[in-house]
Amino acid sequence: MARRHDPGRRQRIVDAAIRVIGARGVEGLSHRTVAAEADVPLGSTTYHFATLDELLVAALRQVNRSTADLFDQALSATGSEDELAAGIAALMGRWLHRERTGVEREYELYLAALRKPGLRPVAAEWTEHVTGRLAERTDPDTARAVSALVDGIFLQVLLTEVPYDEAYAREMLRRLLRG
Repeated sequence: MARRHDPGRRQRIVDAAIRVIGARGVEGLSHRTVAAEADVPLGSTTYHFATLDELLVAALRQVNRSTADLFDQALSATGSEDELAAGIAALMGRWLHRERTGVEREYELYLAALRKPGLRPVAAEWTEHVTGRLAERTDPDTARAVSALVDGIFLQVLLTEVPYDEAYAREMLRRLLRG
């Protein structure tokens, strides 16, 4: 039987893995669930990703890239520290209100790195990107503090019933950025 050429299959598998994680969590991820979601033969998932950890790395790297693009766009639309604080706070609000499942999925992937050391360098890529971009606008220590504040606010909102308070986030970011 001739093998069908399908250059987009690997990408469909990664996209399917991200959807599975969003719906079932990392613990719901298997080659079988991803193959079913991607509508590909089970052997395709193991051909492209020998282990689930390899698939998790690809999924996290893709999520990092798409989030980094949005973050970069928000940063480029700001000037002063106050505008930067407002831009980041607004972006956080947009993510938490319109794309909450995406934020939950992203943090689930990050937290999976606690038990899967192979994910740690990829999880660190997001923090490195954010701090690197912020360090272009402020000093490296402030950039790290802003990144930590953003992560802390996201986790508090995701893990508690406390709603996102954009005014609070904007003010705390402004304080950090102004020194």
